Amino acid sequence: MELNKILYVDDEPDVRHVVLLSLETIGGYQVEAFESGADALEAAETFAPDLLLLDVMMPGLTGPETLAKLRELGATAQTPAIFLTAKAQTHEVEKLKQNESADVVPKPFDVMTLPTTIHGAWTKLADFT
Repeated sequence: MELNKILYVDDEPDVRHVVLLSLETIGGYQVEAFESGADALEAAETFAPDLLLLDVMMPGLTGPETLAKLRELGATAQTPAIFLTAKAQTHEVEKLKQNESADVVPKPFDVMTLPTTIHGAWTKLADFT
């Protein structure tokens, strides 16, 4: 399986724009970006992503809460997930990785190498699914 489609959720418009630009322009991925977990849930079944990319701290549904709800949907039940987070302390990262199909990319990140970082994490996670 190849990584082509990414469902991305981040409540910060500036970060969402930069990540979207990086993944689409540099990485060549098809990305559907949403500002809330609720919006992503509505589109997930139809979009059927290869990867879930979720901000951790968001109003409403947090990244982990969004992932839990996405796991209840047929199209995303086994989809690998990567969290983007500024909370990169070891114990917090380990808690986010408790699901063996999840990884963490810390913020801030290098926009130019983000697609490579995401692809590397996805490759590792895809082995679990």
